[in-house]
Amino acid sequence: MRKTRLDAATVVNTAAELLNREGPEALTLGRLAATLGVQTPSLYNHVDGISGLRRELARLNAQRLAEVVTEAAIGKSGAEALSALAQAFRSYIKANPGLYLANVRSSVSQPPVDERLQAAEERIVHIVMAVIESFGLKGEDALHAVRAWRSAVHGFASLEVSGGFGLPLDCDESFHRLLEIMIQGLQTASGKTENVRRHAKRNT
Repeated sequence: MRKTRLDAATVVNTAAELLNREGPEALTLGRLAATLGVQTPSLYNHVDGISGLRRELARLNAQRLAEVVTEAAIGKSGAEALSALAQAFRSYIKANPGLYLANVRSSVSQPPVDERLQAAEERIVHIVMAVIESFGLKGEDALHAVRAWRSAVHGFASLEVSGGFGLPLDCDESFHRLLEIMIQGLQTASGKTENVRRHAKRNT
């Protein structure tokens, strides 16, 4: 137990540390108060109960992830950018497993909409979308590719932090090969889309 001078940021950051260290079952106001060395009622001066704490954690997760993917994408495009984004996303999940896995659901599916949370989530999507579009995909084709990219990286990293890979193989090498497959797939999809466009143009 530690005695800490409280403010909202300290409460939320300590809750995030607790999630990452002990998992979602550890996230109770009583457990958090004990970690901070205060009485549970003191927390209500800084967060709106457990629901308010979860909302702040969702914001924190989205903001941190947005910062990570923004930094990873700067000055890059195509395969280099996709690989950098994926590596940054995976590293973030490995560094923040509890915080990330507790906040996988989109804010859009959890009314009422939290505008601050939604803004951070949209920032992430826009960055990934820009990278996907650098392969030549547009519109719904690009959106489907964003979903595929997220599913692949999320799935791999989530299995990794959960101990889902039991074989004695290098996870870094497996992830590298996954990225190669994704990049080749996007390049192929982009080529097919371009061929369809050319064919349609010739027939108009």
